[in-house]
Amino acid sequence: MRGIKLHKAGYSLLIKIFIVLVLINCTVFYFSSSTLTQDIFLIFSIVFYFLCVNFFRSPNRIVVIDDNRILAPADGKIVVIEETEENEFIEGKCLQVSIFMNIFNVHINWFPVNGIVRYFKYHKGKFSAAYLPKSSTENERTSIGIECNNGRVILMRQIAGAMAKRIVSYTQPGTPSRQDEHAGFIKFGSRVDLFLPLDTNIDVKLNQKTKGSQTVIGTFANNN
Repeated sequence: MRGIKLHKAGYSLLIKIFIVLVLINCTVFYFSSSTLTQDIFLIFSIVFYFLCVNFFRSPNRIVVIDDNRILAPADGKIVVIEETEENEFIEGKCLQVSIFMNIFNVHINWFPVNGIVRYFKYHKGKFSAAYLPKSSTENERTSIGIECNNGRVILMRQIAGAMAKRIVSYTQPGTPSRQDEHAGFIKFGSRVDLFLPLDTNIDVKLNQKTKGSQTVIGTFANNN
């Protein structure tokens, strides 16, 4: 694990997981005389803990800031590109681009644009599979409305998945939105939706893999 930088969202949880795994293995070693059983539990614990550490890694990325570009807010895969109606912040028709993150992806969320956060709301909800369309409006989620430096507005929505039990957000209305800053973190499986102006030029395709703060989702039309 040398060289792996951990995100602050994982510090306390990783300590708790480590303690639980140590207690489980101590119990197995104490009550079981089977070397095979002891080895199985130990190997499973090491692999499981390594996966948890890998999940909370925080990569160091160089971000090229550009007010006219929308950058991917997360690592993952594009699962939705479609026209839709967004009535929470944009209040009208827009383009939706959704990124699904599996448990092997970095789960940090970056701000996709530069500007000012004008709206923030946490919604309680279900924990259905994040790749399902209904997760966008039924699952536990946060909505972050941003007024971009070029005057356009977008909505970013963090959505908890079947395994995710906590969404961490580092923003509130009035705070800056910068493409090289973390907007939040979603623990163990999730999705991020972007709601963009209808005239946005989309540069990604369905099932394309994305890299947070690196992949260009699209560019704003030059009509403002």
